[in-house]
Formats: sequence, C-alpha cells, structure tokens
Amino acid sequence: MSKLIDDLTLGLRQGRIDRRTFMLSMMAAGASLAMATTFSGRAMADTVGSSPKRGGNFKLGIGHGSTTDSFDPGTYGDNYMQSVGHSVHGYLTEVTNTGELAGELAQSWESSPDAKVWTFQLRQGVEFHNGKSLEAADVVASLNHHRGPDSKSAANSLLAQIEDIRTDGKDKVIISLNGGNADFPYLVSDYHLPVMPSQDGKVNATDGIGCGAYIRDTFDPGVRTLVKRNPNYWKSGRGWFDSVEFLVIADVGARTNALSTGEIHAMNGCDLKTLHLLKRNQALEIASVKGGQHYSLPMNTTAAPFTDNNVRMALKHALDRKTLLQTILHGHGEVANDHPISSGYRFYNSELPQREYDPEKAKFYLKQAGLSSLKVDLSAADAAFAGAVDTAVLFKEHAAKAGIDINVVREPNDGYWKNVWMKKAWSMDYWGGKPTADWAFSLVYGKGAAWNETFWDNAQFNSLLLQARSELDEKKRRQMYGEMQGLLRDEGGAIIPLFANYVDGISRRIGHDQLGNNWDLDGLRAAERWWFA
Repeated sequence: MSKLIDDLTLGLRQGRIDRRTFMLSMMAAGASLAMATTFSGRAMADTVGSSPKRGGNFKLGIGHGSTTDSFDPGTYGDNYMQSVGHSVHGYLTEVTNTGELAGELAQSWESSPDAKVWTFQLRQGVEFHNGKSLEAADVVASLNHHRGPDSKSAANSLLAQIEDIRTDGKDKVIISLNGGNADFPYLVSDYHLPVMPSQDGKVNATDGIGCGAYIRDTFDPGVRTLVKRNPNYWKSGRGWFDSVEFLVIADVGARTNALSTGEIHAMNGCDLKTLHLLKRNQALEIASVKGGQHYSLPMNTTAAPFTDNNVRMALKHALDRKTLLQTILHGHGEVANDHPISSGYRFYNSELPQREYDPEKAKFYLKQAGLSSLKVDLSAADAAFAGAVDTAVLFKEHAAKAGIDINVVREPNDGYWKNVWMKKAWSMDYWGGKPTADWAFSLVYGKGAAWNETFWDNAQFNSLLLQARSELDEKKRRQMYGEMQGLLRDEGGAIIPLFANYVDGISRRIGHDQLGNNWDLDGLRAAERWWFA
C-alpha cells in the first residue's frame, strides 16, 4: 500500500493522473473513502504554488565527472557534461518529456521519398550567448566538427552516413546521406551534437558558447560548473533558475547526505540499498523512471580469452540476473537479455528467449572452448553505475558454481572513464536508452563506432545495420532488428544483465512536469525544465 500511495501521489503531482483516478485507485486497493480523500488532499496541496516561476540558484549533485572533462561536446562521456551541455546549448531536435520528437533549433524538417536527403528549416530569432544570430552555416560547422578521418569525436561514427551538408540561404540546411535513414531527425538530438557559433566555417568547441537557457560562468573540471540564466533565451517556458550549479559528487553516500541536509536540491543515482530510508524524508521526492538505461559488462573481443565466443557465452550463462534485479536494483528495473533493446522499443524482439542462469550450460561452453575452468579479471568501480562493485562481487559468487574464478579488481572512481573503460579487457559500464534501435546499435556495436566498447566486428550485424536503417518497410525493419538483437545476445561481447530505472532524489522545493525517460535527470534537461516551486 505504501508504494502504491507513493506512485499515485507522484502521478497526481505531476499531472499524469487526475484526482478521480487517484481516488478510485486508492479505494480499489482497499483504502477507505476518508483515507483516499486525505491522501489526495495532501497530494494536491503539494502542487499548490508549484507553477513555474523564475529565480533561485539550483544545485544539482551528479555521481559522475572527471578532471579531464571538456566543453567539447565530442568528448561528453557521462551524465555530468551531458547535463551541463544541455544547459548551455541548443540542438536541432529534442526528445520531449513524453517521448515525442520535437523541433528545437529546427522549426521543421522534411525528407526526400527515399529518406536520403533531409532539409531542416531553422527557427528565426535565436541568438548565441556571444550575440551572434543562429544561421545555417553554424549548423554545418557544428556537425562537421564531428566528421572526417581526423575527428576524435565520439559522434564520428554516428555521422559517418552523411555525404554532404550544405546551406540553402541563412535559414535552411540540407543534409545528404549515403543511404536512407527514416530516423535521422532523432539522431541530431544526440547530446554530442549541439549547434555552436561558427566563424569562417569552424567552431570553437571548447569555449562553451551556445544558445541554450544558461550561459557558462565558472568551469572547474571534475568539481563544479556554474551557469547563469540567459536573458535572451528564445524559449519562453524554459530556463527558470537564475543560476545552476552542477556539482561532481561521485560518492553516493556524500550525494545522499548533501540532498538530505539541503546542500543540494537534487541528485541522480540514488543508493537503492538505502532508498527506503531516503523515502522517509517528507521533504524529498524519489523519482523512479523506467527507460532504456542498462548496465553492461563489456568484454574486449580482440583480447584473450574473450576472442573465443564460447568463453563469452559461458560468462553470460554464469550470471543470475533475477537475483541481481532484486539485490542491486531492488526491483527498480527489469532483467535484460544481453542486448540494449528494452520492451519499450518499437522493434523489440519479444520472441527471443530470455537467457537464464545456468552453471551447467556455462560449463558446457567452457568445455567447447577447451577449458575445464577459467580465471579472469573484472575491473569495477561505482563510477560505472551505482552498485557496480556489488554486482561484480555477486557475479563472482554466481560464476564460481560453473568453475569460473572472477577476480574483482576494484578501480578508483576518479579517472575510471579515462583509465579503465575501453582500456581494460573486461570492465563495467552503463548506457542511457536511445530513442531508436538504430541509434542504440550504431553508437556502441557497429564497426568503427568510437564507443564500440567490445571492439566487436560482426559482418552480418554490420550489414543488417545498414539495411535496416534505409529500409522503409516496417515489417522488414522489424525482422532485421530482431535478428540483430539475437546476434548480440549470442555472439556479442557485452553482458547486459539489467535495464535499470533512473532513480533520482528531488527536493519538494523543486517543481517539474512529467519526467522524460530517454535519459537520466529528465532527459538531461533538468536545468532547463525544472523550477523552484
């Protein structure tokens, strides 16, 4: 009953359900009319005075960040700079808090019949922080920053499909692709791809000048970023705070304490082990949002012993996912199947059998690899995700029954993304959900992708990736994406055990609408969308 009340109260406060639905749901669960009336009154009282208003310094504690952070959007690697980037920058398109695609700097767009040529009409009257007006040349230069053989941007592979970008006057951009892509407008909402002011066809990617709701003020990498409200922001219903402080607080205990004592107004990545204690604080709201976020244990498929798919399959069968769901996520998520497509995706393959914990089958695959036992290092740090170290320790216990000895190497949180991830042969990671299957596959599993953390190169997968992207027949696309999920499940280098809800703590002094589920912290747009109630 307690959880039901919390869920219904949050739904009523956020406007996802009305008072009548609240009352009927409470009474259907056994509450008396008086009890239902009391709780609905409290919930409605929480919304009084919560309409958006300007002012205040919003402090957000984030469990990521590094001393190597840069304003270059091509280097954004975690929620910290992704959130900072969304506060200062604007993008061609935006995934809304209800999951639809909307125009941001692009007022409209249209494609050729084969989806190979896309024309974006820009919004007029948008001004960068340096006073420059938004023009089509800025879009061209911003996208070209990530393109070409010399680019170090993580978005390089995402834009590899672009053959040409050109302007048609000051307010129109025409993008030609090497193949059809019906999902291309979604792609340009990626957090790596903000529009920056250009000069002579180039952008200064590290100066932090954008056309977003806030203007860069102070930047101390790995510690703190301060931004101040942009008085010329073109969105009238966004950018409510006078200023926003993004604080790197890697330790979840320190983050929780800061939220509980009022030093910060919101935090991401709540400690699920102690969430029940945090819920007792009536001054706080716990937001658990289901999305495509997933935890991953990527194996470098070019490094022994992970070159042998039998070893990879043995490890995939040696993990008890259902136990992890309850122990690590405390039910805030769902079991995954070694691919990144959750049940909420349009082309989710519901017919693919769910992998189960099976030590005997793990032993079978070891035998196929010519092994009777296996000892392997797994690098872990809670910088990867909250509970990563505990996950590794539990995996060690599960795998032991299959004759697999996992040596858990506890890595420091600071510098994890620079020194461990994609450097060590087996490590831990998390990914936010992407709006489309093509995006989820292209960013991490396609040949040549900058963030192909498993260094996987599967000819059939790569061929299907290109075919499905340009296929306009929905039935054929579904079949191809379904096959790709199976290839990742049975041949890929990533163990993906769980889809994890985004679980954030928010002061009840903060107002917000329905929270977006495409990324943590309201689709990374907490600074722009939230306000002091």
